[in-house]
Parts: sequence; C-alpha cells; structure tokens
Amino acid sequence: MDALEADQLLTFLAVVDTGSFTAAARRLERDASVVSRRVAALEARLGIRLLERSTRRVSATEAGMQFRERVRQAMDLVRTAEDEARDFADAPSGLLRVTLAPAFGRMWVAPRLTEFLALHPSVRIEASFSDRYVDMVAEGFDVAVRIGEMKDSRLISQRVAPAGRMICAAPSYLERRPPLTTPDDLTRHDCLGFTPMFTHPVWHLQRGREERAVKVAGRIESDDIHALVSAAVAGAGVLMAADWLVAHELADGRLVPVLDGWRAKGETGIYVIRASTRHAPAKTRAFVEWLAEVLAPAPWGYPVSPPSP
Repeated sequence: MDALEADQLLTFLAVVDTGSFTAAARRLERDASVVSRRVAALEARLGIRLLERSTRRVSATEAGMQFRERVRQAMDLVRTAEDEARDFADAPSGLLRVTLAPAFGRMWVAPRLTEFLALHPSVRIEASFSDRYVDMVAEGFDVAVRIGEMKDSRLISQRVAPAGRMICAAPSYLERRPPLTTPDDLTRHDCLGFTPMFTHPVWHLQRGREERAVKVAGRIESDDIHALVSAAVAGAGVLMAADWLVAHELADGRLVPVLDGWRAKGETGIYVIRASTRHAPAKTRAFVEWLAEVLAPAPWGYPVSPPSP
C-alpha cells in the first residue's frame, strides 16, 4: 500500500465517523473537494460504492460499513505495533488526548496537569471538557476521567477515588431556621432543587443501614449545580451536592455539613478510563498511574485546604 492509498483509507474513515465531507475536511484540515476526490478514487479502485450521499448527510453502505470495520481493525493493529515499538524507549512521549467531566476536571485535574508535564517533558496534553458521550476509540482519546463507569466492553475502567453527595447549608441560613437533626426535618426547610437529578424532588438518604426518602421543596430550583452552590453560600437553603464539588466551601466555612452521618444514597466513584488495548502507550500508562496517585486519597475529603486567592 502506497501513501496515496493509505490517505484514501484515512479520509474514508473520517467521512464515515463525521457523517459529512465538510466535517471530515475540518478534522483532516483539508479542503472538502480534496476529501471528496479521495473517497471517489477509493471507490473507483475497489469497484464498489462505499458511501450513500445526500444533501444533508453522508452514510456508509452495507459494503462501506463492513469495509470500515476491517480497515479500523487493521489500523488498530498498526497503532499497537507502533506503540510497542515506541515503548522500547520506555519514556512517555507524544500527544496525550484526555477527555474530562467538565466541573470535576476543572477543579481537581486541570490545576495539576503542569505537575504531570514536569515529570514527562516529552508529553503534550490536549484536554477536552465535555459531558457528552464520548466514543474514545473512534474519537482517538487516550484517557477519560469520569464520574461513574463508562459501559463499553472496549474500555478498561479504574476507580481511583470515592465520590458521594452530602447535605450542607450556609451558617447564615442555619442561624435563622429550625434545627436540622433528622431527614424528616428537611420538609420544614427551603431545599435547593437540582432539576436534572433523576429522583427530583425526592432526596434518598442513607446512614449505615438506615434509609429515608424525603420529598423536599424550596424557592429555588435550577439545572445548573454551580448556581445552586452559589445560592447555598448566599444562605438560600439546604443543598445536596457532590462532596468534591463543595469541598472548598466546606473548608473555608461558607458551607457546613448538616444531618450528621446522613448522605445521599448510593456512592459512586471517580474513574480513569482507557481503551482496552493490550499494550497501552507509555504516555497513557504514566498518566493513569499519576492521576491515581494524585486522587487517592481523595483530595476533597473534609476538611480540605481552600484554594489560593
């Protein structure tokens, strides 16, 4: 296979993955007309139509889908061979593409990436912050950092830290409201409602083997948890939020835990996820090992140090 034929295959994969010649051109940093000619040349060489073209979208034919899978398998083998060869140097290098849960990534990973880069001067990092579903294999990400596991048999998940949700409020709010000693007391308080929560407006709480389900109400609801944290700090009500999300507010006393021992039912975790290739590149292994060390024990465990001003 010569360089032109290899380029035709890469172009074809980009078109199928993105669903259009224009999007594929942006990914490959080429003109859309060049992308179209490469695919047409590939179809002519093989003597079969690989793509169905319409004014709105491009999709693979049955033959195109089968061809795509075979080509992807072959390219995965080539990448594995290249990674194995690079690993003989036993030094992490090259571009590391990482996708992170936005809020968690900005708070607990991004501020420390320079530490990793200092340890591995030959590595560059491209960090993507997104809540959307990411196909790590198709989109070429090396590592994902997520709250909870990603259900994909092609991936390996490693739980590196616990994560749960707690109940808290501002001292200014608690000073002017009735005592909060049991979950049932929440019904007499303004509770800040996070509308995307699956069980909203019911809070499911647990302490040891005890469980309570309380239907809460309040004057503020939002689909933005950061807005609710700000409202809680301002004294607007009682908040249920991830412990890692409110760690700094707890550390400096702007929020305090309530309902001693009671937490949201069901603890999850912070997961570092990578593709399940037999020989992960040195850069990927180094990042996973480093992040596992950074996040265990969980740096947001109460109390924690507040961020520098």
